Amino acid sequence: MTVLVADNEIVAEPTAAAAARTVDATKVYGEGPTEVRALDRVTVQFGRGGFTAIMGPSGSGKSTLLHCVAGLDTLTSGQAFIGDADLSVLSDNALTLLRRDHVGFVFQAYNLVTTLTADENIRLPLLLAGKKGDGAWIAKVIDTLGIADRLEHHPSELSGGQQQRVAVARALASRPEIIFADEPTGNLDSHASAEVLGFMRRAVDDMSQTIVMVTHDPIAAGYADRIVFLADGRVVDEMYDPTAERILERMKRFGD
Repeated sequence: MTVLVADNEIVAEPTAAAAARTVDATKVYGEGPTEVRALDRVTVQFGRGGFTAIMGPSGSGKSTLLHCVAGLDTLTSGQAFIGDADLSVLSDNALTLLRRDHVGFVFQAYNLVTTLTADENIRLPLLLAGKKGDGAWIAKVIDTLGIADRLEHHPSELSGGQQQRVAVARALASRPEIIFADEPTGNLDSHASAEVLGFMRRAVDDMSQTIVMVTHDPIAAGYADRIVFLADGRVVDEMYDPTAERILERMKRFGD
């Protein structure tokens, strides 16, 4: 097993069967009468090579869960793992290295650097890490996403769908252990949304990528292998091989 070294600490590189998981994950905001328990002892696993969607009503804790298991936020108690690396025991530097080398992120707002071209945006995480990356892999990602003719364009010259495809390519460029996506199609029309989700589906099927996506959209969630439903900070149900119709039917019961 190789290791990550930061601040003189040795951290096991992710190797566990689960790409990411939580154990009794609890996140509390505030104290006393203003306390909000965003996550309440959530234990969940995200297997390698799978596409999981996290769904639930507004305030159910789905984005909080995503951010905590991705190492973007810290738990109040419990544990979050990427592979077998326990995020709660990592220093800030070690956590930064883990995210940089093993995790990809896709957000609703794209988060592209406006002064860089699409190609430079795609390669930015690798450049920041002092790496060139796998040229054949990056070319395959760019070709599959259909943005080879947009690489010299800046974000302002791209449509919303094209910008999000660049963001997805950036997340995939380093072949991360896992990609976390927070409402990745929230700003897209139905056509662009289908393009991005279709590629994410192919990334799982053809490239053995692991994706965990928060979404409120049953159609988007229908691209996943599995749905984890949250309500009031707890996992209340799961669904495998989902369809938009089955998801809608399940979501109607959140008010019960």
